[in-house]
Parts: sequence; structure tokens; C-alpha cells
Amino acid sequence: MTSSVREKKIKTNGIWLNVAEKGDEEGPLVLLLHGFPETWYSWRHQIDFLSSHGYHVVAPDLRGYGDSDSLPSHESYTVSHLVADVIGLLDHYGTTQAFVAGHDWGAIIGWCLCLFRPDRVKGFISLSVPYFPRDPKLKPSDFFKIFGDGLYITQFQKPGRAEAAFAKHDCLSVMKKFLLITRTDYLVAPPDTEIIDHLEIPSTIPDWITEEEIQVYAEKFQRSGFTGPLNYYRSMDMNWEILAPWQDSKIVVPTKFIAGDKDIGYEGPNGTMEYVKGEVFKIFVPNLEIVVIEGGHHFIQQEKSEQVSQEILSFLNKLSKTE
Repeated sequence: MTSSVREKKIKTNGIWLNVAEKGDEEGPLVLLLHGFPETWYSWRHQIDFLSSHGYHVVAPDLRGYGDSDSLPSHESYTVSHLVADVIGLLDHYGTTQAFVAGHDWGAIIGWCLCLFRPDRVKGFISLSVPYFPRDPKLKPSDFFKIFGDGLYITQFQKPGRAEAAFAKHDCLSVMKKFLLITRTDYLVAPPDTEIIDHLEIPSTIPDWITEEEIQVYAEKFQRSGFTGPLNYYRSMDMNWEILAPWQDSKIVVPTKFIAGDKDIGYEGPNGTMEYVKGEVFKIFVPNLEIVVIEGGHHFIQQEKSEQVSQEILSFLNKLSKTE
């Protein structure tokens, strides 16, 4: 699989990003943005599928990940930097507008891209992370305090803390602990426990991924480390400041949202699913389709790869016909 993917380095926004691409370079560009803790490889199924249907598919290792440049300071990982990276990729490929899909942190980048530069996005597919309007009075770090010190995002804030905790486990175990999560609550460790120690490895590998595929991730993170990816979380309060001018702005780009009903934090009376099915999401994203995949967990584009690929393709084809 993905044997004919072409990998290359592209200079954008002052850094080098490693990208994987496949498909006819004359076809419509589809940019796929991964999340934590992944690389372009998390889109391997969609790369093959979409390129076989005439699309030019490009999936970068985001800054700090895989074979892309990793800068040490969290101040280099704001949404301003991340969106500028994406704009640079679009400029490199000489396209005015592209289709964009993002999962997890890639979804957050995609939402901000739609806010900052809607003129560059033909259509956006968000996986797992809906658009949440900015709270003008409460910055993220203050909001997350309600969960206590055990919340993974809170533990990721202090430079070096999560890196030291992760280092007590081999990289393959760290990858399994994250990629194979089936919890539907928020990831909160008990008192005085690091989240990586609290997460469990299932006794058997699920059939949607192989040991060898998990090893692909493990080898990348063994080389790159985790500071770059963790810096995304450490810049959340800075992002809150940056987004102030877009307070109460709506996402005008045509959007499709895809999530599993068993994603992290989705279940329960204050779970994300309640928000996804409520009115506020649709008010802020008026041109919105919502697809909830039964039995789907967080890493949905891998776990339910065929269904997600078909949902993305139907959306792209629909928008291509309306041009």
C-alpha cells in the first residue's frame, strides 16, 4: 500500500515540510492534514483511494512531525504559523483553491484556514474536531483546569513533562497507547499519574491496523521525538489571543464534518456529540453536512477507512460539479 507515493521536501513559510503525494498533478488538489500523534501516513488509505479517482492528493508531515522541520519553541506552533505553512503549500502547487481535509489538530488548522483565508479553500472536511466558537472570557488553559491536573492537555503544557513521561516507554508502546484508544470519556489520569502511564494497551491489535503499520509511526517518532507535536498544545493560549479579531465569525466554506460516535469525549450529557447535534455548531458553520459513523473511534480515517474515503469523495465530487 502507498508504494507509489512520492515523498519530497517543500520550502514553505521559512521551513521544510516533508510531503507525500499521489495522483495526476493536473487533477484537483486535495490537501490532507494529520493530527496528534501521527504523520502523513495516517492518510494512507485516502491517498490511494482519492488519487485513483482523479484527484492530486498531498499529505504533509506537519511542522514538528516526521521528516518535516521541528522548531524547539512552542511560540513557533501557533495557528498563524500552521495556516501559513498550508498557504505556502498551496502556493507551491500553483493552485488558487484546494480541497482540504483535517483530522484532530489538522482539523483545527483547517478551521483556522477557513477563517483566515476562505478564498483558498474550495471545500473543507473536518474529522473528529468540530468548530468551537471562541470564548471571549475564558482562555483554553483556564477552561481545562476544571478537569484537574490529570487531563492530558494540561499535562502537555509544561515543557519537558510529557516528554519525560513518554520516555519511560518505548515508542511502539506510546503509539499503541494513543492510536488504539477506545475510551469515549475525556482523557483524564488519576491524581499523581501521568496520562501515558494511565492509558492501556489492548491485549489484541484491532483488525483495522497492523503491528507493522504502528511500527511505521514508532520509527518516525523515535527519530523526531515528541516536543514538536506537544508544542501545538503549548500554544493554545496564544491561539486564543490570535483568534480575537475573528470573534463570532462564521465559517463560510462548504464543510463536511465526520466523526465516530465513540470518539474521545463524545459521550455523556456534556459530551461533544451533544454539541455536534445541537444548533450552535450549525449557526457558526451554516454550510454544513454532518456524518456520524457508528462504532467509530478517534482515528476514524484509519479505523473506518473505506467509509471515510467514500464520504470524502462524495463531498469532493459534489462540489466539483457545482463549479
